Amino acid sequence: KGNVKDSNGEAVIGATVLEKGTKNAVVTDIDGNFEIKTSGSNELQFSYIGMKPQTVNVAGKSSVTVTMEDEATALDDLVVIGYGTVRKRDLTGAVTSVSAEDIGQIPVSNVSEALTGKMAGVNITTTEGSPDADVKIRVRGGGSITQSNDPLLIVDGFPVESISDIPATDIEDITVLKDASSTAIYGSRGA
Repeated sequence: KGNVKDSNGEAVIGATVLEKGTKNAVVTDIDGNFEIKTSGSNELQFSYIGMKPQTVNVAGKSSVTVTMEDEATALDDLVVIGYGTVRKRDLTGAVTSVSAEDIGQIPVSNVSEALTGKMAGVNITTTEGSPDADVKIRVRGGGSITQSNDPLLIVDGFPVESISDIPATDIEDITVLKDASSTAIYGSRGA
């Protein structure tokens, strides 16, 4: 018999306890407890996703307590897309992003102007030459016959009419969704 805990003393539920060299295995219960009958081997292997596997010698013991340590692995960049989270390299959608550093390097009065030429498929034009002129943003050209061709702007999860009144220093990054993933999240406005 035995018990499996993590480094914080919490029970590890569903950890695999395997008799080394055999297919004799059990899984820990809701309290991290397990019970296994060994057939000769004196070593048990403990494994769980996200934790370092351990081998424990149980010769002459009737019960053991095992503390498993977290296995810190480097994650790739994750992209959260409304209906899930995927690794950046596995993302099939057309997503481009501009960081605060890129925005801050360009002295402009309007954040939209800082995006000019930074993203493929995103056209940014000013209606006139004055500093406070409206900026037109078109993602992959005009796509609507009867509605506005302006993109749907989401700031911290909330739809807004314009981003021109947000100081460039307050922006962490700007991400542009350019395909069906945006429609899946925001419906027809996302198109």
